[in-house]
Amino acid sequence: MIEIAIDGSSASGKGTLAKKLSEKYSIPHLDTGLMYRKIASEIIKNKENNLKNILEISCKIAKTSNFENLQNNELRTEDTAKIASEIAVFPSLREILNLKQLEFVNKSNEQFGGCILDGRDIGTKILPNASFKFFIDASIEIRAKRRLLEKNITFLHENDEKCMLQSLIIEITKRDDLDSKRKVSPLVPAKDAFILNTSSIDADELLSIATNIIEGRSK
Repeated sequence: MIEIAIDGSSASGKGTLAKKLSEKYSIPHLDTGLMYRKIASEIIKNKENNLKNILEISCKIAKTSNFENLQNNELRTEDTAKIASEIAVFPSLREILNLKQLEFVNKSNEQFGGCILDGRDIGTKILPNASFKFFIDASIEIRAKRRLLEKNITFLHENDEKCMLQSLIIEITKRDDLDSKRKVSPLVPAKDAFILNTSSIDADELLSIATNIIEGRSK
């Protein structure tokens, strides 16, 4: 059995690595961040994001939602990401989703002999005894550029591009601060995690490094 925990900052490449490792080793992958985004999406859809009882609403959605299909473009919007980051600080909500993540782990291990989870507290909270733990990071500037490329905006004026890039840098900085300073399950590397910086490498190079570590070929 193999359990792989992948943590890291936003736009660092952890999700892409998780997907590639899932394909390579034919074991299921769960993007735990998308679970929070699904709840955020439902909050937006029901126009409940301005209510004072957002914690109660979030927990209710979490308890009744099916998280098997998280491949929805609605989960990738900036508004969804913003609310997901805000509700992720709620301990009671995290506890509900942690249990669902452990259900995924147990089911995947039983049926497929392993699992891969990526998020921000996988190696420290969800899979503390994982076979392999990775913490993926990159400079804020690089991550902001990746986010800008994801938007796939054509014919963008140079000045507009600079403004958007600066806005993304501010947004990512705030997200990092929120994730790393929350009281419950903050974004920190597990003590036994392999820390990989993707500022100067692409997804294929990252996959190669991770694969070499998993298969015992790293120096």
